[in-house]
Amino acid sequence: MTLAVPALIAVAFLLLPLVGILARTSWHGLGQDLTSHESLQALRLSLVVSLWALALSLVLGVPLAWILARTEFPGKPVVRSLVLLPMVLPPTVGGVALLLSFGRRGVLGPLLEDWFGVTLPFHTSGAVVAAAFVAMPFLVISLEGALAGLGPRHEETAASLGASPVRVFFTVTVPMVAPGLAAGAALTWARALGEFGATITFAGNLPGTTQTLPLQVYLLLQDDPEAATSASLLLLVIAMAVLVGMRGRWTGQPRGRRRVHEAAAPGAEPAAALPAEPEPAPAPAAGGASLHAGITGFDEFVLTADAGTTIAVVGPNGAGKTTLLRALLGLTHRAHAELRLGDADVTTAPPHRREVAWVPQDGALFPHLSALGNTAYGLRAHGVPRAEARRAAQGWLDRLGVGNLGHRKPAQLSGGQAQRVALARALAARPRLLLLDEPLAALDQTTRAQVRHTLRTHLAGFPGVCLIVTHDPVEAVSLADRVLVLDHGRVLQDAPPTEVARHPRSPWVARMLGRNAWPGTATAGGLRLDATGTTVVAAPDGPAPAPGAPALAIIAPEAVALHRERPAGSPRNVWPGTVREVTAVGSRLRVLVTSEHTPDLIAEITPQAAAELGIGDGSRVHMSVKATEIALVAS
Repeated sequence: MTLAVPALIAVAFLLLPLVGILARTSWHGLGQDLTSHESLQALRLSLVVSLWALALSLVLGVPLAWILARTEFPGKPVVRSLVLLPMVLPPTVGGVALLLSFGRRGVLGPLLEDWFGVTLPFHTSGAVVAAAFVAMPFLVISLEGALAGLGPRHEETAASLGASPVRVFFTVTVPMVAPGLAAGAALTWARALGEFGATITFAGNLPGTTQTLPLQVYLLLQDDPEAATSASLLLLVIAMAVLVGMRGRWTGQPRGRRRVHEAAAPGAEPAAALPAEPEPAPAPAAGGASLHAGITGFDEFVLTADAGTTIAVVGPNGAGKTTLLRALLGLTHRAHAELRLGDADVTTAPPHRREVAWVPQDGALFPHLSALGNTAYGLRAHGVPRAEARRAAQGWLDRLGVGNLGHRKPAQLSGGQAQRVALARALAARPRLLLLDEPLAALDQTTRAQVRHTLRTHLAGFPGVCLIVTHDPVEAVSLADRVLVLDHGRVLQDAPPTEVARHPRSPWVARMLGRNAWPGTATAGGLRLDATGTTVVAAPDGPAPAPGAPALAIIAPEAVALHRERPAGSPRNVWPGTVREVTAVGSRLRVLVTSEHTPDLIAEITPQAAAELGIGDGSRVHMSVKATEIALVAS
């Protein structure tokens, strides 16, 4: 309530001048005032000047806004300050600055007149320049904000599908920022239409040449105040029409935009609808190509794969997974890939010429295109005729079970449907290398299983190499031929999924697989733990790490036994601890036990065993693990 009073005063402060115009307007003479020869001439000139100023602002301001939003360069704050300067500069001062720059005695004026025969002051073109000077910042600021909010992932995805930078700009960037562009253009035009100070200072006030409607209002105030009020009312109506037309776009939120997440649009096929039998693998998208990439960034390693290989890339946050994908795409300066696909060296090729398709985590479907239009985008970028591209795109949508949704926009698709469309779009582009960045992470468990089935079916027929970034061990095991484990840009392991599951060399991977992983130093009889100095005796399982080498003790949760009392006998792997958490996993319970003698340990027991032991949060227990149940691997 305290803020309501000054807020109401502010509203009144803004409203009363408008009420004053309405109250003082001579309504009976309004038509005559607005249809006089002088008023029509000034209005016509105002429209001509404002429209040309808008065109000049679009030609110069759109590229400037894109550069400010998308690139980093020395002096960028200075350039942005120059853009804002006309908005805070008094218009008459702006007019003086233009006169000293482009006037007949200005810095550039004599050159323009001698070389091109162009004289700007006291000419209609001068009025256009003055209006554009004060109005263009509104377009640049509005469009830069829209571009910054958009983010580059849609443009990068379009480039990975084969679209050149110019095509990306006109077919993806411009349509997606259209609300912000329209809002900026409307503000620019309205500001140019109402420009007064810079125009009269730089271009003068010549009837029929530079006397726009705002200038006529200024003159009429001296001789005919009622006519000046009528002209002011006309400008007010135009300004209000612009604001009404921009309603919903001022904040960058277009009206009527539907937001559909996991729920399918009415009448859409449920995301769970999949054939009862596995679908046949589609025809190859392109000729198979092997992969050979030397990656430099955090560290240096060489990644090779035969055609038809699927590699799961796993690792903790910050391990370099996304950086690896972006290096292969040629979209980052943090890492570099010397990339060869088959016999073609594409190291120096721009992203749209690499034949490397990318499916970001959210799919990055183009919201202004239908599912069919999205799927055909890569083919059209490669020059395939429209009809042929749409036929091929429809074929891919049919193969992925969403063919009946080709006419729907991305906002009308469920998460599972959108992921299948994104995959169809990437496969339809016929890439040699397919990159999937956590393609199923945003889906619920049921939808994820169904889309995983579809993905597995179609990757089986993909002739190139596919890299899948994932945090899901089920995806890594079920989809990949190899698992690449990264940590801080280093390759910790590159092996088949079964080998990684048996002998994970990363604590993170072991925990991802649901196993305990204790880091330490290998000894002749087991492992010396880094934190406590306790030795875990482990039976060798495969080649044992050399004594003194970093190693991991891998312990399956089901191999951990819990006791309320210390077990009889003299077992070597028994430690006291305290239960900190009990969680249900399917039909079993996972018990987190902390101890002063060991790192945290997870045990998996049945609910019956938990009831018999009386285990709950805070219970004191003893943990025991047989030496033969501990695998010691090099880390």
